[in-house]
Amino acid sequence: MTEIKRKIHIIGINSLDFKELSLKLQTLFFETSSIAAPENYIEKIKLWPKNNTQNKKIFFASKSDHNLIDWLKSQKKDAIVFSRGDPLWFGIGRILIENFPRNELNFYPSNTCIQLAFSKLKIPWQNTSLLSIHGRDSYKLVETLKAKPTSLAIITDSKNRGLEIIKQNLLELKLTDFYEYWLCEDIGFENEKIRKLDLQNDFPQDISNLNIVVLLRKENHKNKKDIPLFGLNDSIFKTFEDRPNLLTKREIRIQILADLELPDNGTIWDIGAGCGSIGLEALKLRPNLKLICIDKRLGSKNLIIENARILGVSPTDIYEGDIKNFLNSYQNVHISNLSRIIIGGCDKKTKIQIINNFSKNLNSGGIIALPLIDIEAINDLSAALKENDFEVNLNLIQTYKSLSIAEGIRLDPNNPVFILKGKKLI
Repeated sequence: MTEIKRKIHIIGINSLDFKELSLKLQTLFFETSSIAAPENYIEKIKLWPKNNTQNKKIFFASKSDHNLIDWLKSQKKDAIVFSRGDPLWFGIGRILIENFPRNELNFYPSNTCIQLAFSKLKIPWQNTSLLSIHGRDSYKLVETLKAKPTSLAIITDSKNRGLEIIKQNLLELKLTDFYEYWLCEDIGFENEKIRKLDLQNDFPQDISNLNIVVLLRKENHKNKKDIPLFGLNDSIFKTFEDRPNLLTKREIRIQILADLELPDNGTIWDIGAGCGSIGLEALKLRPNLKLICIDKRLGSKNLIIENARILGVSPTDIYEGDIKNFLNSYQNVHISNLSRIIIGGCDKKTKIQIINNFSKNLNSGGIIALPLIDIEAINDLSAALKENDFEVNLNLIQTYKSLSIAEGIRLDPNNPVFILKGKKLI
């Protein structure tokens, strides 16, 4: 078998200006006769300087499909494939590596469209989440949006309604007030355009097919008057940057608050409070309650204070420390008139210890609510409640949200959560 000695040079470009190529790549272009380029670039590339060329050019308009592979395999001499930005970043590079020996391929990356977009926006991008929905399912987009990254850059797909899907997912996840929506079109080219879109309005009609979306998280300046009385959206609460899933989701929070049967007065303990979402929403509903929050995570106190400010409520006390240390030496005025306890974020043994220690301080009719994901702990926790004269009730909450995809909608499941409720009989 004859060894193939030709080379395929894959060159990333961000402009159709020949002078923006390095001298090395200009020379390579002059010396190479077989040229492939995206079909929307090809006519401009044909107009590049023709002097000093050693061979007559053969041009191939590429759609980055099997026809390009077949054409390249038919070439006996070196060939150039022009690509956008970095060919190995959501580009043609992966497909070429799958179809040709690596020693035949030479890559010459340019700046990615994402790099250029952030340079135009004048914003650092080292912590940006990057993904593509170009010819791909939008499932990863939904998962990334749920994590609420500081910034997110998305390569779109006009054929799959990419811009509309991003907008709909933001609406469905209640994140339209959480992000600025920047549309970047033809980045690096003469007709480059960058504009911030208002998602309350329809998209412009003159959008280029070569576009990316940049989502930039903004400070939540929501007026307290705009916050509903009950069923607060998750996006209202600030949470830990690296642990966004510690927030109790809206659907689960609603059921817990209903199960607590909140009284007008009394003291409520939120143990393992995280960002304080359950206790703070309870306080918003019943302003005369005394709320005690405790969480062992460093920084939880400041986070709860900030969320209390957003909701316009004032917890009585916030403890930042391990509940086990507190249980070993607790003497506190807030133990008296104790009427409600939420227990989350600790192991089964600690939960049982909390039930045993605090149950005698609960008034008749007092309620303990435990959101659980560990099915194996239910029996032991139910037994501990019953031993302390609680009436026990268990609910499994499993909810789904509709999310837009290219073909229409799909139902996206939230994690199932058991809610164990104990109501003091005497």
